[in-house]
Amino acid sequence: MEHYNKSEILQRVKEEGVEFIRLQFTDMFGMLKNIAIPASRLTLAMENHCTIDLASLEGFANGEETELYLKPDLNTFAILPWRPQNGKVARFICDICLEDGTQYLSSPRYILKKSIEKAAGLGYTFQLNPECEFFLFHTDDNGMPTTLTHERAGYLDTSPIDLGENTRRDIILTLEEMGYEIASSHHEIASAQHEIDFTFEDALATADKVMTFKMAVRTIAKRYGLHATFMPKPKKEANGSGMHLNMRLLKDGKNVFTDENGKLSRQGEAFLAGILHHVPAMTAVFNPLVNSYKRLVKGFEAPSEITWSNTQRNALVRIRNTKRLGIGLELRSPDSAANPYLLAALCLEAGLDGILNNMTAPAELKEDIRGLSSEEKRQKKIKDLPENLGIALEVMQKDPLIYEVFGEAFTTAYQKAKIKEWKNYLEQISAWELERYLYLV
Repeated sequence: MEHYNKSEILQRVKEEGVEFIRLQFTDMFGMLKNIAIPASRLTLAMENHCTIDLASLEGFANGEETELYLKPDLNTFAILPWRPQNGKVARFICDICLEDGTQYLSSPRYILKKSIEKAAGLGYTFQLNPECEFFLFHTDDNGMPTTLTHERAGYLDTSPIDLGENTRRDIILTLEEMGYEIASSHHEIASAQHEIDFTFEDALATADKVMTFKMAVRTIAKRYGLHATFMPKPKKEANGSGMHLNMRLLKDGKNVFTDENGKLSRQGEAFLAGILHHVPAMTAVFNPLVNSYKRLVKGFEAPSEITWSNTQRNALVRIRNTKRLGIGLELRSPDSAANPYLLAALCLEAGLDGILNNMTAPAELKEDIRGLSSEEKRQKKIKDLPENLGIALEVMQKDPLIYEVFGEAFTTAYQKAKIKEWKNYLEQISAWELERYLYLV
């Protein structure tokens, strides 16, 4: 990504014929929001004079002053390639501030920035490389999404079997035009399922990138008459879509997860142990939807137990070692419904908690967990992840780390909204219930 100052941005807007600016921010639940202003108000926007009314956004107001200010991060300036060439549109990702310029405590982006500052105070830099999976489905005659596809491609297939290859290519070209570096892309296991992988970057830039990525994917897919969905489990018979998170921790430019023998270091183990210790409570954020837990079931690729391994691909945390980058930790449970700012903040803080308290990881998983019986898992002290959103929310309430990272007000608001969502789901009558019970009972 290029870095601009105010005068350079004003000059580029003039030269490129940009007429509208989108000031974007992310809400509590990872949804991208924005207001649009004409380019004539760009100077005012860069001086933090643009306001938003958060009264109608769940989880933000909480009885506080609802008119807040958007502070554009100049490093996130980008012209949106898919908008008209005459009358172009640019965007900034913004922080949310009070009138005096101080950060709004319930902003997900600020929550991550605060965790990054804590790590920096200890000498650490946190880098991430997410693997984002999604489906490309047909739309109906009214343009509404379906779960239908003509495609029958599988893992790493290419055209003409992979019918989404052109869409995926245009997504990558669009992101590169915006200044993002893409590592690779491929067709995933399920029909119509795809994955695009980034390169390692600092945590804040990565979270910003994920929000931009999701917007670009949906927009380009629509051009092809398709609907791109990051829903964790849209089809019961197919693998779900996750957002595996590869993590590295640097100190003085060196990867602290790698020891002098090229193996997982003691600090790396402690960071891993912190993740495993707190992951039950963090799951309500990593997997925030009722539907998320239909992906985390036994028999598919996603993990359902709390394990780690050097060799087993189905472990919750996989130790990955490359010649160029050294040891990385791949967390495999999160999905793309997660707010990337909250996801990154919790991973960093849980890992730091492991380092600061010198935690030790449990025994490594060395066999395929799908071949272990319930009794064998019990003997090995392997615990399950929360099996639904209701349980995950109960566990979340009991971990002080969540309140420390998010703050009392944010945690309470998140819990309140998600408990409401869970209870609403429990009230629904599914087609499965009608099919199974209506005739019998």
